[in-house]
Amino acid sequence: MCRPFLMTTDHRKTSFYGRRKGKTLRARQTLLQQSLLPNVRVDLSTLRSEMMTSFGCEKATPVWLEIGFGGGEHLASEAKLHPEICFIGCEPFVNGVAKLLGSIEQEGIKNIRVYDEEVADLIESLPDDSVEQVSILYPDPWPKTRHKKRRLISAEFLANLARVMKPGSELRFATDIDDYAGWTLSRILASPYFLWDPVSPSDWEKPWLNWPGT
Repeated sequence: MCRPFLMTTDHRKTSFYGRRKGKTLRARQTLLQQSLLPNVRVDLSTLRSEMMTSFGCEKATPVWLEIGFGGGEHLASEAKLHPEICFIGCEPFVNGVAKLLGSIEQEGIKNIRVYDEEVADLIESLPDDSVEQVSILYPDPWPKTRHKKRRLISAEFLANLARVMKPGSELRFATDIDDYAGWTLSRILASPYFLWDPVSPSDWEKPWLNWPGT
């Protein structure tokens, strides 16, 4: 677990590696993919010009982004805890999206929008200074040396992310892989767009307030 990185100033493409689909979806999940997903899916063609309108949110409503939400446990928990925030969740894994859709329907969550394709396309389409918090939780560590270039966190990715984050906003990153923690921290420290100012080990060892786990 790492302490939040704070962005200092305002300021483009990664490739997706990994599975797109796991086990066969249940009938109810398939139905939600067909009926609910179109209603909550982010439309990139209008995102930059009409972002808040397309979410049904007021213009001043904060937007938080979660990249790679897995099964959506954390995203759904945060959305319920902060109904005043508009959330965008990005996840190409079909089964993870299906699980989140189930939570949205069952718990009546209204403030989540979903992008189920490549995160680089989403970031490229977001307006400048439009996001106030970004969470990247347990991304694929790609532990083999020859695969590390596939890791999400890179200097280029951070620069692209910085463009859409408001100055003073927060980047949250969590991993249970020591090597990936070091990898990410070294790139954060080298980035001109982010600051990391820890006070004690508890800053990176303890979860954030109201952390629901995943």
